[in-house]
Amino acid sequence: MNIRKTLVATTALALTAFGGAAMADTMTIGITQNNVGVDSYQTTYEKAFIAAAEANSDVDVVVLDAGGDVARQIAQMEDLIQQEVDAIIIWPTNGEAVIPAVRKAHKAGIPVIVTNSNIAEAGFPFVASFSGPDNITQGSRSAEIMCDKFKDMGIENEARVVQISGQPGYTTAIERQKGFDDRLPEVCPNVTLVETQPGDWNREKSQKVMEAFLVKYDDIDGVYSGDDNMGVGALNAAKAAGREGIIFVGATNFAVGYEAMERGEYWGSIYQSPVDDAEAALKTAIETLEGKELPFLNYFDTPKITQENQSEFTKPVF
Repeated sequence: MNIRKTLVATTALALTAFGGAAMADTMTIGITQNNVGVDSYQTTYEKAFIAAAEANSDVDVVVLDAGGDVARQIAQMEDLIQQEVDAIIIWPTNGEAVIPAVRKAHKAGIPVIVTNSNIAEAGFPFVASFSGPDNITQGSRSAEIMCDKFKDMGIENEARVVQISGQPGYTTAIERQKGFDDRLPEVCPNVTLVETQPGDWNREKSQKVMEAFLVKYDDIDGVYSGDDNMGVGALNAAKAAGREGIIFVGATNFAVGYEAMERGEYWGSIYQSPVDDAEAALKTAIETLEGKELPFLNYFDTPKITQENQSEFTKPVF
């Protein structure tokens, strides 16, 4: 098992691409990630991906991280193509901007698996498969969690909600927002979504966004955040301002969100394992190289988690 983890790989590999892996002793799979270190989910994903690769003697991997930089990720795609890896997994920094690089890999005969956050639809013809969560469903389920809570409280006809979305241009952020925005008026038509601002997946920025919301709006009944990392930032702002009784709902349960739920401060989220995410991406790449037929959208399930059922779930490790 050989793993190289660098920002820009330097050595070329003389292996056959797209289907040739079956004839080689090992299949070499390159991955370029979005931004390891920006949050604990991505850090845990990387560790799990490396562990899964180490456990498979038929796989060598080249592990790269774009550091949130689109230009760097495009350069990493070019590098992996030049190395003639057998398959490429990409966690896109920007769903639109990476399409030309994905198309170039496809033209070179290298299957591309998109992980966690899909690229824009225009790039679908150049992708072998997407492996990850159904982000629209996640946003939709978050809206249902919030609406159900408002109904329990008897405020479903008057509640006002603010939203903290993820990084602009990032497909996961766009899809989780769409799922929430579309589903909330279906289940709670009289709830008002007052304003949406990006938190860029960052807890500190999300706390500042929430601070501004609290100054601007005297009446906030619910906060929906694209993940619990941002949601806890918003919670911290509300606690500091003494604004109690706000319902906080996220779309990926982090350990800090889970702990806040245990304390009764945070109502619900969506349970998504970065370990499942990483292992599913590697498995999808391997099965693609083995010639197995896979669905284009290869989703794993992400159930609802609230204070009421959280005992059924183990605390996230991220």
